[in-house]
Amino acid sequence: MLYHLLYPLRDFISVFNLFRYITFRAAMAALTAFVLSLIFGPPLIKKLKSLKIGEKINKADSLKLDDLHRHKQSTPTMGGILILGAVIISTLLWADISQRYIWIVLFSTVWLGLTGFADDYLKQAKKKAGGLSSSIKLTSQIVLGLILGIILIMNAQHNVNLEIPFLKGVNFDLDGLYILFVIIVIAGSSNAVNLTDGLDGLAIGIVVMVGIAFSLLCYVSGNMNLSEYLLIPYIKGAGELTIFCASIVGAGLGFLWFNCYPASIFMGDVGSLALGGAIGTVALLIKKELLLIIVGGIFVVEALSVILQVASFKLTKKRIFRIAPLHHHFQFLDWPENKVIVRFWIIAGLLALFTLVTLKIR
Repeated sequence: MLYHLLYPLRDFISVFNLFRYITFRAAMAALTAFVLSLIFGPPLIKKLKSLKIGEKINKADSLKLDDLHRHKQSTPTMGGILILGAVIISTLLWADISQRYIWIVLFSTVWLGLTGFADDYLKQAKKKAGGLSSSIKLTSQIVLGLILGIILIMNAQHNVNLEIPFLKGVNFDLDGLYILFVIIVIAGSSNAVNLTDGLDGLAIGIVVMVGIAFSLLCYVSGNMNLSEYLLIPYIKGAGELTIFCASIVGAGLGFLWFNCYPASIFMGDVGSLALGGAIGTVALLIKKELLLIIVGGIFVVEALSVILQVASFKLTKKRIFRIAPLHHHFQFLDWPENKVIVRFWIIAGLLALFTLVTLKIR
């Protein structure tokens, strides 16, 4: 919005020429999202407390886990509203909103944000312990994936090839399987972040690191010279997604201010489902779906730990981990919560760095 309002004035006021640079607008978007989170965080926490919208400790899951998390009882949740609000406002302010990719990623974020909101609302306001059923949440993700798949196939600039990291010019034509692939990416990324959101600051800290990596990936993918130099597909308009990713980074850091251990607020499904889906959507738009597995390695491992645990117990009646997802397993090994969080952050940071290095390994 500001780009369209102020950049045309560059001939009269030279400082507005800064708005032509994606790097400037991305930095300002991150800063705006961070400040918005800091400003509106305290009143949101106060409001959620007054509405008695707080974390519920359920003994039906695990007595030991409930004891470990007893101090979290009644901590305000649904803080994802703060994150999404800051991301959407910052993106609309600083991005070139004439670019269709911006609207696609915002659509995906809002769609899953509403799904998560409905889930949280049923848990908190309607006192329905399970919230939305797993089948309804999965249906929402499948429908979104179907819509995105159709949109991307109809986009003449978008191809349905799967780029293979580390190999120059090697890709796989998904052809008729592309829509199914989009559904898997959206559902997988959304649920993986949701499963990781179990310790104070764990999920949002990793999302910030993924956001930084994807900010750079979007920038080089949308820059003709850099993409040619790095031998990656040039995607016209993808550079504007840098602003969206930078907004996630800023909003995530602002939320982490309140969500770090010991947390004053949790993001809830309204945040985790939306952020995971947003990351997956960006990966699809810039053709970096397989790199998503690397940069979001912690999310992948967390999701796999749940899948393996369930499969093992159903098939053999034995558990691979003491409890799943994986972060709780380490808690059961008597790792302090903050140690689990920081160590997972360290690994996530290294994976983000390695993801960027893959651009030169071809």
